[in-house]
Amino acid sequence: MERGILLCVDDEPIVLCALRDQLRKAYADRHVVEVAESAEEGLEILDELVDEGLVPLVVISDFLMPGMKGDAFLIEASRRFPCVITVMLSGQVDKSTIARTRDEGNLYRFIEKPWDAEELLESIDTGLTLFEHRYRASNGT
Repeated sequence: MERGILLCVDDEPIVLCALRDQLRKAYADRHVVEVAESAEEGLEILDELVDEGLVPLVVISDFLMPGMKGDAFLIEASRRFPCVITVMLSGQVDKSTIARTRDEGNLYRFIEKPWDAEELLESIDTGLTLFEHRYRASNGT
């Protein structure tokens, strides 16, 4: 798999720091790990890195954030990058929001905060495999 982007979006700096550290430890040798404190910043980062030739692989987002909420962000990320794997990581979200994000944003996984690092990394690993299948299918290979 080519080098791609793993992006985490959360408005809590301590959460972002923990996610960044966990993901960099597991994936920095293969992928770029980025963090953003808002959905709008997350979309900007994705656009910039795509312009540099990188591919968005996995986007992890909190739900309850100022401005654009996580569900709208994941739906928009999925619209812009149809193969991307989306994960919602939140402690404050209702089942109807999760269902809508699954339907409209192809939500791959919901993980409740506080998260288990092993569960998160396992979800990303299986998500990366799914991404590869989606990417091949969309490119006819």
